[in-house]
Amino acid sequence: MGDSYCSDCKRNTEVVFDHAAGDTVCSDCGLVLESRSIDETSEWRTFADESGDHDPNRVGGPVNPLLGDVGLSTVISKGPNGSNGDSSLARLQNRGGDPERALVMAFKAIANMADRLSLVSTIKDRASEIYKRLEDQKCTRGRNLDALVAACIYIACRQEGKARTVKEICSIANGATKKEIGRAKEFIVKQLKVEMGDSMEMGTIHAGDYLRRFCSNIGMNHEEIKAVQETVKKSEEFDIRRSPISIAAAIIYMLTQLTDSRKPLRDISIATTVAEGTIKNAYKDLYPHASKIIPQWYLKDKDIKSLSSPKA
Repeated sequence: MGDSYCSDCKRNTEVVFDHAAGDTVCSDCGLVLESRSIDETSEWRTFADESGDHDPNRVGGPVNPLLGDVGLSTVISKGPNGSNGDSSLARLQNRGGDPERALVMAFKAIANMADRLSLVSTIKDRASEIYKRLEDQKCTRGRNLDALVAACIYIACRQEGKARTVKEICSIANGATKKEIGRAKEFIVKQLKVEMGDSMEMGTIHAGDYLRRFCSNIGMNHEEIKAVQETVKKSEEFDIRRSPISIAAAIIYMLTQLTDSRKPLRDISIATTVAEGTIKNAYKDLYPHASKIIPQWYLKDKDIKSLSSPKA
């Protein structure tokens, strides 16, 4: 209840809100002061059954075009002691089985892993599409689901130009090892190469693919990130026979030594998921070219001699 001015009573009176009809009614004369008003407060009504679940959600999951029923199938519930739903119908539905149950589980695993890596929806959809093509070929039975799903995410990241390292993928793969994920990736590429052709190509990995994320993990500012990007680009002119991720980590380590807040090698290793020894070896190969690959605008107020000499 509340107070409002009533045009019949010619004064402020107590009013009653009829939430069902959306009317505001004067408690003295019964005049409807406002009709069909919209209640903009939260709706706490629950649409769950009597099983004790008080989730107020009243909609299902999103439509999934990769499923045969587009994700719009109906599940007959069976509560405790048969108090909710029709237990006989629920038994019949379960007896029939769900031919796409394995596919749904794989899609959920892809969504969970992608969320843990903070991947965008386009990568999730690409990974789900790759797995669906595998499932259509009936070649997933007996294989490690976590490794297959992780490999699908790895391939999707490469194809969408948002490459992730195998170590990063391994960290969210529910126990799947790097070797298992690598084998699964080769298996997927081999199985789908004929069907998908050029669309299965993952392209070449470049050191620049990892820079933004690595620099952000370390806390570098915009000027430092720009210098790292230009250094990586110039380093491609030289024959540095190291992996792209090792080169990226080594260049980040090199440029942080020229700043006042020098980062220890251990911090660079943690941020880039590259072993300290690997960074040292790549740094050793890059060091002779430092004056040529580091931008002059970045070096103008810094002494390149402050770079530590790599140990032989």
